[in-house]
Amino acid sequence: MATSGLLSTRHGIEEADCRTGDSSAAKSTEAAERPRRYRARVSDHGFGVYEHLITHQLAGQLHRLDAALVQRQPLDPADAHQLLTRHLAALISRALQAVPGGDDRLRRQVDLANRIAQAVTDLDPDAAGPDDQVADARNLLHAIAAPPTPPAQPTFPARPTTPLSTGALLVNGRHQPRIGHEVTHEMASAQRVDLLCAFIKWHGLRIVEPAVRELIGRGGTLRVITTTYLGATDQRALDRLAELGAEVKVSYETRTTRLHAKAWLFRRGNGLTTAYVGSSNLSKAALVDGVEWNVRISDVEQPHVIDTFAATFEDYWNDPAFEAYDAGRDGERLRAALSGERREGSPTQIANLDVRPYPYQAEILADLDAERQVHGRHRNLVVMATGTGKTVVAALDYRRLNRNKTVDSLLFVAHQEQILRQSLSTFRQVVGDGSFGELLVGGSEPRNWTHVFASIQSLHRREIDPGAYDMVIVDEFHHAEAPTYARLLERLRPRVLLGLTATPDRADGGDVRRWFDGRAAVELHLWEALERQLLAPFQYFGVHDEVDLSHLRWRRGQGYDPGELGAIYTGDDARARLIVRAVRDTVDVGRMRALGFCVSIGHAEFMADWFTRHGVPSAAVTSRLDRSAQHGLLRDFRAGKLRVLFTVDLFNEGVDLPMVDTILMLRPTESATVFLQQLGRGLRLDDDKPCLTVLDFIGGQHANFRFDLRWRALTGVSRRAVRDAVEQDFPMLPSGCHVELDRVAKEVVLANLRSALPTSRRGLVAELRQLGDVDLAGFLRETGLDVEDVYRSAAVGGWTGLRRLAGLDTPAPGPDDRELGRAIGRMLHLDDADRLDLLAGVAAGERPEPGRLWDMLHFDLWGPQAPLSDRDARLARLWAEPARCAELRQLAGALRDRIHRVTVPVGALRVHARYSRNEACAAFGMPNPGSLREGVKWLESERADLFFVTLVKSERHYSPTTMYADRAVTDRLFQWESQSTTSAASATGQRYVHHASRGSTVHLFVRETRVPDRDLGAPAYLYAGPMAYRRHTGDRPMRIVWELAHPLPADLYAAARAIAA
Repeated sequence: MATSGLLSTRHGIEEADCRTGDSSAAKSTEAAERPRRYRARVSDHGFGVYEHLITHQLAGQLHRLDAALVQRQPLDPADAHQLLTRHLAALISRALQAVPGGDDRLRRQVDLANRIAQAVTDLDPDAAGPDDQVADARNLLHAIAAPPTPPAQPTFPARPTTPLSTGALLVNGRHQPRIGHEVTHEMASAQRVDLLCAFIKWHGLRIVEPAVRELIGRGGTLRVITTTYLGATDQRALDRLAELGAEVKVSYETRTTRLHAKAWLFRRGNGLTTAYVGSSNLSKAALVDGVEWNVRISDVEQPHVIDTFAATFEDYWNDPAFEAYDAGRDGERLRAALSGERREGSPTQIANLDVRPYPYQAEILADLDAERQVHGRHRNLVVMATGTGKTVVAALDYRRLNRNKTVDSLLFVAHQEQILRQSLSTFRQVVGDGSFGELLVGGSEPRNWTHVFASIQSLHRREIDPGAYDMVIVDEFHHAEAPTYARLLERLRPRVLLGLTATPDRADGGDVRRWFDGRAAVELHLWEALERQLLAPFQYFGVHDEVDLSHLRWRRGQGYDPGELGAIYTGDDARARLIVRAVRDTVDVGRMRALGFCVSIGHAEFMADWFTRHGVPSAAVTSRLDRSAQHGLLRDFRAGKLRVLFTVDLFNEGVDLPMVDTILMLRPTESATVFLQQLGRGLRLDDDKPCLTVLDFIGGQHANFRFDLRWRALTGVSRRAVRDAVEQDFPMLPSGCHVELDRVAKEVVLANLRSALPTSRRGLVAELRQLGDVDLAGFLRETGLDVEDVYRSAAVGGWTGLRRLAGLDTPAPGPDDRELGRAIGRMLHLDDADRLDLLAGVAAGERPEPGRLWDMLHFDLWGPQAPLSDRDARLARLWAEPARCAELRQLAGALRDRIHRVTVPVGALRVHARYSRNEACAAFGMPNPGSLREGVKWLESERADLFFVTLVKSERHYSPTTMYADRAVTDRLFQWESQSTTSAASATGQRYVHHASRGSTVHLFVRETRVPDRDLGAPAYLYAGPMAYRRHTGDRPMRIVWELAHPLPADLYAAARAIAA
């Protein structure tokens, strides 16, 4: 058959006419119903991207092409059913359309459909059965009316013009139904309606008000999310919605808004849920006669899009940034927000802080809890970017410690009166006491001295009892190296010391971590704050600067010699010319406020002179200038007289310049902390500042320079994912952010990522030989590696194998050495303190108590098929391998040191600790856990259902059809999808629904991805704990919402939600 090129954009395959044997019959059908033959084929000019199943025809075409021109991708098991379904749907459509015309054509089409359904039943009786056969060959079910009150006649609900099973694009066109008409008619048959709308106008509400009244009057619900952005919403409209019985939530932020969407979701329990997504706010112009585009989506055609909508709306609805609106309670606040009023100390400003932590703040609080309860560390440093809510975290931390009777008295120290007054206001809001705390600053003097907010200057003149305060909080802790702060900290002996800073690394080389045993308890990742627009979004451009630094000296722990770098960069006219050109090409130099970070004072002065001579007024602000001169330059910068300030480290700390909209990184910065400090100088929100522009000038680097540290800090991805992120141009970034490397810079970075990390066998051996006979913890500390880097390659043989390869004194291997080495590499997820203590004890020669913890360890070491009856004999074999026992003791210590959350015991498990599937099954008494192949397991002896959930089903990072089946609705509600053949009426479905009354329990284990990490095996699951049935929808599969007994930890909740923030 002759064929043409690629024609179909819907299926990405060639579409050509196919004549049946009865050509006259085919011609008698309408043109739109002509049978089509869909074939995946490649035309003569078919270069491009494809998503084709390789049929025999396509395989033949590909065989004729140069193999080097063809890229294949393995079928992903998570998505394969979708591709195969589309393929079979095309075949079935072709067959149904090919049925010849005639009076009985419809009957024969239905008969053919039933024969296909019977074939499915024959292949899998659980997937289809007799009830799935089409019984009525002539009619569709069109509507069911509510029973009328006699003598009234049944009234069928109105329906939209567009069929409920069909998608459409509505543009308020001449021959199209108006969006307002469709919305009101959709509402007539919906049970629940959700509206996401940036602003709501009175004249728009009037159009839909009768439909809203009818919806709520018959027991339906309407939920509305809107904003006060630009003051565009009409308060009268929100008041009327609330009066009608709608549930309304409002974002009161007026300077920015995260909500630009305009969308309706009409939920129906019959599988015909529909949605509209587009440009129409709830206004007359948008609904009636405006130039608006709205896409109508049907659950029948695109269920994954409906799932995305529903899941995202639920996330917004449960987001504390959107607050429930009550006209009587919140009317004045709404009026003030819409009119732009901002009174100092008003409830509006306080409410934006909110006493409930955002997920990233909850994660910080959990880390602090673990630092104290698990590790016994009560001097804690929190590193958070300016503007991300450090004071809120401190107040929540104090409130928690106070409620559990750990602390009462409080001393909060800062260096400015304004900071102290703002902090006191925040604490009063969080603890719920308007009289909490007293000021010691300026002319204010405390009366009770129990909760004191004091300036360092006021404290300097007083002798305070070292034990007077249970908790001491020091804001802007980078000042702690100053003599006044140092004397205070050396004197005080609180139960808890909490330091807050955005800049732990000081310009003078000092590091305030010394007050906290050399470590920060928490260093905040930027992503949640960026998503919530607590910080300005950034656009980062990496520019190759044509300078090769690979030949320079490198010192472990210090990096490049600043003198050598300065000699290269200072006086380099070509590089300076390139920098000026890149700045002019990227930003408006007449309006920008830029900071340039240089390697030395001479370099800063050279750059300032070069920029000024080339028409960009600039200055160098360095330690060579006295304080008065520095302040003068800052005044000129704020006034716009200077466009760039070049410095070395001066602006890494303490200087507030929110107007900075451009950062120039003019030196290689390996430290992630310093890199983020420099970035943070420009991330403060400010009026008329849409984003921060970052220009990073990248040259060839020394082999030991590690780009991965900054990219992990910048992107939030794991070490393994850094290279993929660079190669794919950073597809997953917070909204509004952008990262772009020019071609050469990208090649430099990728080459560095491939070669610089000492994680190959040769690199690890060289590192250990250089360090000498250190233990595992010392090796990780000195190299900056993760424990996974030691075990990722089986060729290394774990820590013991690495010591042998490095020539260090290590006991000789026994017969079980290799097997144990592989097993140890699969135990790196352990973060249960009880199990780690057991592991360390057993490795030291202690016989464990019989029980399930021992069972779990037995399967860890010897595999899931090793019989439990061999436990004693296997223990003796372990002790006969002294090198591996020493390794296990050291590994237990290293793993214990990185525990970052407090866990709760439930049987042999601990809620929020991580377990392999074999370990989890062993904890529930399963004697052969290796036999489990599915993601669900019913253990009759334990009366327990175990669910193992992988959030990212596809091995690709983004798969829209599989993302929202299993997800967190809130931190306590989790939506779970059953196996595809489970119906609500089945014995399994009934056990799920009635588990509480029948005396069984349900337990959830969750992980983000199934992708194995080389020789480390598949990722472990976090035990989310027991849960209870709440409700379900659907059938085969069932979608069940469960209520967890313990809220999800903040990091997993963020990963399991539909959206990032």
